[in-house]
Amino acid sequence: MYKNLIVVGGGFAGTKAAQALEHTLPPDWRLTLISQENFITFNPLLPEVVGASLLPGHVIAPHRQMLHCSHVCMAQVTEIDTAGKVVHYLGEGPGAFRYDQLVLACGTNANLDVVKGMGQYALPLKTLGDALFLRNRIIARLEQAELQPDAQHRRWLTTFVVVGGGFSGVETAGELVDFLYASLKYYKRVRHSDLRIVLLHGGDRLLPELSASLGAFTFRKMNGHGVDVRLKTRAMRVTDRGVHLESGEIIEGGTVVCTIGTQPNSLLDQIAAVKSRGRLVVNPDLSVPGVDGVWAAGDCAAVTNALDGNICPPTAQFAEAQAKQLAANLVARLNNARTRPFRYRPKGQLSSVGHNKAVAEVFGLKLSGFIAWLMWRGLYLLRIPTFARKSRLFLEWNWAMFFPPDIAHFGYRRTQRRTAPTPATSAHTQP
Repeated sequence: MYKNLIVVGGGFAGTKAAQALEHTLPPDWRLTLISQENFITFNPLLPEVVGASLLPGHVIAPHRQMLHCSHVCMAQVTEIDTAGKVVHYLGEGPGAFRYDQLVLACGTNANLDVVKGMGQYALPLKTLGDALFLRNRIIARLEQAELQPDAQHRRWLTTFVVVGGGFSGVETAGELVDFLYASLKYYKRVRHSDLRIVLLHGGDRLLPELSASLGAFTFRKMNGHGVDVRLKTRAMRVTDRGVHLESGEIIEGGTVVCTIGTQPNSLLDQIAAVKSRGRLVVNPDLSVPGVDGVWAAGDCAAVTNALDGNICPPTAQFAEAQAKQLAANLVARLNNARTRPFRYRPKGQLSSVGHNKAVAEVFGLKLSGFIAWLMWRGLYLLRIPTFARKSRLFLEWNWAMFFPPDIAHFGYRRTQRRTAPTPATSAHTQP
């Protein structure tokens, strides 16, 4: 009785596409969103979870509170059969959905093999679980340093190396330095001179996505706030003791954070279509050429922007814009109407640099400092769904401005269960 539209991926592109489609699809269509998590993560806010500026629940939003007329399935897609038009998944058990139209928005995965040893010793920052683990690691290092009488070893415990000078790396380093300095008063044996935050970047300026002047501003502010910024510096190897640089220098540190390296989702290997660096090359209207009924948007797709002829960068802003255009084109295709090429003029970019400061480039206007920081927070406050979540986020941000950070170490240790002795063992032990 129904035709099925399946959206694979619950990130910015998948969620926005589902929101746009669920109210515009013809009445004889049924929409299903399949995602490994039952929530969307606002990844640009993950560094604030690391720095205890936000609680974990404030950077996520459940899909079921964002979609009202669609079916949400928390499962892992294991296979896509484009010939038979079937999506196989693993949830409570194995299952399959037949589809008439398929939207791929499965994003990318972290690639920790870009630097030798990074996968074994570095900590990525791609998911909410990564942010919570890193937060616990930072607090654990402070607790260990408090007990360490040897100054050299204490210095190693409180040295943090961040690899990557893009948005994620800069924001993580900024949150790290704010959190560590604010927490020092609770750790009497850890001195200010023990703390060291190093930011490694292979380019000649931070935040290469923004203008050179804003990159220079970011460099000055982070250096002035105590971050050891190393430009034109490449990590060659990561060990359990620190990072080996291309120059031969070794930076010893107890925690290495990786904010670089992505790789295509392995699901795309099952799609018999042209790819560019592992991403699906799509038509101007975001349909996948040569594969009937399949569309793609977001980080898993190589989308050409008709505005300038360039491939779109893998950012949330472009992912959501692509999702809206994809939804409009898909409905137009179902109604035998004309589809339109993706054409988008970006509104700008913003990045927090720590200590109530940010940099922004919005509609050609360059801003830095406190005003840019207010704009950065206001933008994400608007993007968080539901009034209840906006209110919680607003209150939490204001609370964090006037009160010290939470230094509680979240333990996930479960209660130990004592197994009852077997009857044979009980009888044997009786006198």
